Amino acid sequence: MRLAILALAAALAFQPVFAKKPSQSYSDNPNESQLLEHGSYQNSDGQTVHSPAHSKTGKAPAGASARCGDGTYSFSTHRRGTCSHHGGVAFWL
Repeated sequence: MRLAILALAAALAFQPVFAKKPSQSYSDNPNESQLLEHGSYQNSDGQTVHSPAHSKTGKAPAGASARCGDGTYSFSTHRRGTCSHHGGVAFWL
């Protein structure tokens, strides 16, 4: 009985790993030629997301979700953690 409970607990612990969405391609992100900084990170859904960046025009680039306190634009798909290390969210787009 104890072994069955441990096996069930182990199976449940790994369930979220298999339930994650597949990664989006990096091409789904903003036009690199419009941004000053380039880079990406993996979000909690396993998607590749462009790192916060300044736009060359100063206007919000396509796909941006927020403007950060340091003037960069975030492309985050979740509110939690958006603009961390960039002065927090100045405003949502």
